[in-house]
Amino acid sequence: MKRQPEPANETSIITTTEISTPLGPMLAGATAKGVCILEFINRIRLEKEIIDLQKLLNAVMQPGENQHLAQLKDELAEYFDGKRKVFSVPLHAPGNEFAQTVWQTLQKIPYGQTCSYKQQADQMNNPKAIRAIASTNGRNRLAIIIPCHRVIGSDGSMTGYAAGVEKKKWLLKFERNNSEKPADTLF
Repeated sequence: MKRQPEPANETSIITTTEISTPLGPMLAGATAKGVCILEFINRIRLEKEIIDLQKLLNAVMQPGENQHLAQLKDELAEYFDGKRKVFSVPLHAPGNEFAQTVWQTLQKIPYGQTCSYKQQADQMNNPKAIRAIASTNGRNRLAIIIPCHRVIGSDGSMTGYAAGVEKKKWLLKFERNNSEKPADTLF
């Protein structure tokens, strides 16, 4: 089931800003409904991702601020201070039913822990969909908030990460160092 774009007669606004992080600048964008994009500026295919998002939401991007971006900035600062483990900022993540399920499953991976694509597929009761799940993880537009960086290969290898494997390693090490639970526990 493919997600339909927003009604064509109404153009939405995606308010955007740049947020500095210890790993470099991130592009953040939010509609009136919630944060719809948070990506490292150096993410591969970022321009295509932005174009696709604008089409899905029938939206244009414009620099500025809104309440969701203000909340996101506060929550990201808390995250990088090691104080925030779960985000509560409203999200506006358009996608079909399968994508929504994949992204919800990602949000269940506890802070400081990892899982494999196979484990994610098993968690979704869809063990044959490993490749589709991996592909959908790669289309996640909300880095860190929807923690696709917590998914690794079945052999423990660092699999691809659109912003670079070094950022993925950094995030995993950072979360392990700020976690109360042992890092070897998988979800």
